Amino acid sequence: MDLPELQPAPPPDRFLVRGRLETLPRRRADRDLVFRYLAARVLAVHDPVGERELTERLAELARDPVGLRRELVDAGIVTRTRDGSEYWRTVVTEFDDLSRV
Repeated sequence: MDLPELQPAPPPDRFLVRGRLETLPRRRADRDLVFRYLAARVLAVHDPVGERELTERLAELARDPVGLRRELVDAGIVTRTRDGSEYWRTVVTEFDDLSRV
């Protein structure tokens, strides 16, 4: 049986202002969508980066990069070391290009 080819989800543009997150959506489902989208833009799965580098990457996409970094960890999309020196994404999202895997 042939399975239909999955198409990548469209970016959550309605929550971004000129490609940047200025405020978080109120609905949990919308917030999670934005978190998955932004995490996929700044981190490859299981590719650790330092705290400063992640914050710099998020600063290009969000008004509050430190708050967003915390939200990504709280949402379980990004994991960090105990001391917070390294972060990595542990969740594959609908925004990942699985054809490159």
